[in-house]
Amino acid sequence: MLEKRVELEGMKVVEIEKCRNDIKKLREEMASRNNSNFLEDNKKLTPRRDVPSYPKYMLSQQTIDALKKPAFDVWLWEANEMLSCLEHMYHDLGLVKDFNINPITLKRWLLCIHDNYKNNPFHNFRHCFCVTQMMYSMICLCSLQEKFTQVDILILMTAAVCHDLDHPGFNNTYQINARTELAVRYNDISPLENHHCAVAFQIFSQPDCNIFSNFDPEAFKQIRQGTITLILATDMARHGEILDSFKQKVDSFDYTDEEHVTCLKMVLIKCCDISNEVRPMEVAEPWVDCLLEEYFMQSDREKSEGLPVAPFMDREKVTKPTAQIGFIKFVLIPMFETVMKLFPQIEEAMVQPLRESRDRYEELKQIDDAMNEVQKKKSENLTMGGKKK
Repeated sequence: MLEKRVELEGMKVVEIEKCRNDIKKLREEMASRNNSNFLEDNKKLTPRRDVPSYPKYMLSQQTIDALKKPAFDVWLWEANEMLSCLEHMYHDLGLVKDFNINPITLKRWLLCIHDNYKNNPFHNFRHCFCVTQMMYSMICLCSLQEKFTQVDILILMTAAVCHDLDHPGFNNTYQINARTELAVRYNDISPLENHHCAVAFQIFSQPDCNIFSNFDPEAFKQIRQGTITLILATDMARHGEILDSFKQKVDSFDYTDEEHVTCLKMVLIKCCDISNEVRPMEVAEPWVDCLLEEYFMQSDREKSEGLPVAPFMDREKVTKPTAQIGFIKFVLIPMFETVMKLFPQIEEAMVQPLRESRDRYEELKQIDDAMNEVQKKKSENLTMGGKKK
């Protein structure tokens, strides 16, 4: 750990602090070029042009190996370190070389991505990194580069990076019930996911952040459509529809069938988006706390605004075990087990940890239930004692 911190120290100030100074100055220039900006004035869509030509950051071999595994501990890293890991993934997968991506443009783009994730308890830049790292690990674990084109790999990685851009911390249900600007703009149809796509391609519209600048129009169209399709697939309201479609294809899956491949890519990003319980308990559990904190913030606002409140988001009704058991049993395990039909190698690294997590939360629920029963009996005894007196 000390070695990693020392290696990264030289990059920390240079990559994050030096480049940040350009943002405010360039914001007005961008606004004048693009009057249809979807974001508020204080958002950070402007690229960092003054990216210093520091020596290429070298990850330790230990980190390189760990990055390829689902058990990677995402809590050990600061923002600039996560940016370096993302940069490494694009290089390691051959995307920078194969698509002639300017390395400095890649840095600028990743820095701009970082600046356009809000500091929400859950839907933040660390979640972006978490999802992208899981995608990278699945590409490696399942040897997806042997089955997909490099364009598909680029779409998978880029959609993972962009999938929650500018997330406000309040879900689609809130957007629709509160009749927010996003819900009105997108006609109540996946307002958040549509917004994430729009922000992603606003960023790409800036030449200094356009990692696709060397693509011809037709190739860019393919990348754009593929990325949008995957980001829109992360709307959990579509979970049943997408998984049912995949189940119909999986037993006779055809990698030469574009519809089959697109469906698989949609399922892969869905797996990565909600994959926290795949990770070791000490890595996964803090994410539950983060998610519940975000849920409680939303339900508190919904109560104050007189809007409907989902029971699983109500701080007075939900516990960690109750929040996780149903989700793991009825959403995660069925989806990952279906993917396992194509990629048996994920059973040990991904499916078995899910089963263990389910069992652990069920044990915790039994303990909670027993404690609640004891407390209930104590209260009843106190009540009866008071009546006898």
